[in-house]
Amino acid sequence: MKGSLIATRASCVPFISLLLFGIVLWNLPELAAAQSLVRDDVKHDSPGQVIKHGQTLHVDVDLALVNVTVTDPHDRLVTGLEPDNFRIFENNVEQEIQYFSSEDVPISIGVIFDLSGSMRNKVGRSKEAALQFLKTANPQDEFFLVGFNEHAELVSTFTNSVEDLQSRLLSSSVKGRTALLDAIYLGLSEMREARNAKRALLIISDGGDNHSRYHENDIKRLVREADTQLYSVGIFDPLDYRDRTPEELHGPSLLSEVTELTGGRAFDVENVNELPDIAAKIGAELRNQYILGYRPSNKSHDARWRKIKVKLRAPKGLPPLSVYAKTGYYAPSL
Repeated sequence: MKGSLIATRASCVPFISLLLFGIVLWNLPELAAAQSLVRDDVKHDSPGQVIKHGQTLHVDVDLALVNVTVTDPHDRLVTGLEPDNFRIFENNVEQEIQYFSSEDVPISIGVIFDLSGSMRNKVGRSKEAALQFLKTANPQDEFFLVGFNEHAELVSTFTNSVEDLQSRLLSSSVKGRTALLDAIYLGLSEMREARNAKRALLIISDGGDNHSRYHENDIKRLVREADTQLYSVGIFDPLDYRDRTPEELHGPSLLSEVTELTGGRAFDVENVNELPDIAAKIGAELRNQYILGYRPSNKSHDARWRKIKVKLRAPKGLPPLSVYAKTGYYAPSL
């Protein structure tokens, strides 16, 4: 196979090459709004036909797009894979991959930042982590910022100005309790205004919701329905820390569950000095995902949950590879 399959990126970040498997499925109504996406890799105009570099990928309402990341046993990003290296299943039925790309595309990103009182000793490094994440931006990206303590607040609507977002973030202060679930709800609501088809939320928090109006089950249902990947950086005290509340003890599992539903991933951090590196790693992941497209063989508009599974046909000579993928999506309704 041409090119390098396993790429380790040189960086000040020790493991920036780790790209988790993220999977984004654009639901069919969302695809109708995205008339076309520019991909610089390949395109299928019809089954079996591949159009190479520099072409426009025209998206139709019957197409499901899936973002995928592959890592090796050392958590290094695997690049250079081809369409034939992937298999995708919906409700255990294999689907024909008709679109494929491995190029960076513009992203709409929301930063969900914890400003509750429990973040007082962590907020400095947390802000630095968010700023490091923003440095991974491309000119066509857009961002918004949600801050939360006892209430979730939209600090900045969508903007292309990283400098404006940085200024607003640096001027924010911490106080009060933690309405994490309300902040996720607000972030997903704001994402409806996104211009880009690829969308993600980055949550930076010490976990442990204790003041939200929305219930955990409400948010899990919402993130399943959304076409947005969720990532989290959870800043947790050690498990044996005596003053941890029941909500804080539940924080890691809460963040893990909501992110995995969307194909994202939760990073647990005990040493706040690691925060900037982890944020940069997440930013790198979003820039380096395979995009698989297929037209579901099940044409029913029954609004039911459909499970998705992505598997690999790894090239010979490679070690076992890991795949991280969204677990499914809701079919459109009539």
